[in-house]
Amino acid sequence: MMPRGLILAFGFLTRLPMPALVDYKKVELSSAATWFPVVGLTLGLLLVIAAQLGLSANHWLGALCVLLVWTSVTGALHLDGAADLADALGASHRDSERLLAVMKDPHTGTFGVVVIISILITKLVSVAWLLESGGSLWLLLLIPAWARLGAIYWSDSLKPLAEGSGENFAWQLPENTLWFWGMALFFVSLIMVSFVFALLAMGALMLWRAYLKWRIGGMTGDCLGAGIEYCECALLLVMGLV
Repeated sequence: MMPRGLILAFGFLTRLPMPALVDYKKVELSSAATWFPVVGLTLGLLLVIAAQLGLSANHWLGALCVLLVWTSVTGALHLDGAADLADALGASHRDSERLLAVMKDPHTGTFGVVVIISILITKLVSVAWLLESGGSLWLLLLIPAWARLGAIYWSDSLKPLAEGSGENFAWQLPENTLWFWGMALFFVSLIMVSFVFALLAMGALMLWRAYLKWRIGGMTGDCLGAGIEYCECALLLVMGLV
């Protein structure tokens, strides 16, 4: 039987069907964060399968298959967070109360639309390059896992700015979770891809944390979702340039 935390992690981060939980309590969300990298690896495996199937035609079709799986499995959850944060940063003018108010607004503005389009184009073109150049498909497996490890890192090391999912996942995080997953993903990345990729993945997570601390002073659920999208895009793009 699947652990309750794993069921919650899949239920929160994906649209994959999960068993219903009896006597669910909000505090259990913190245990779900421990399983975020597992969700990322599962998503990555689906992306690799989609890429292989699409490659039977050509690299662009393969990239499109990957993108469709990426957005459908996650339900565009993190894209929504990236759009909300972009709208808030564009409209707040460093007013913290205004920033939080805009992030809570369910409507998507110009900044958010531009960010969503930019993220989708970046992923489509980067994956097409990866498939055309014969690059390592292990990147598609590992990048989602690194990005979701980032969500644990950011929620654990930054103060929550408002009540919500970001605050919930920061509760009672089991000790050594970050160290365990960080070391595991680093060594797997080192073996399956390269030392450069392992360093870049760690750097991307640290860079987003530094940005949130400098620009916002903390984190929200939207900041975590935006970070996942931006780190995925950054790693795909940089690996295509190095």
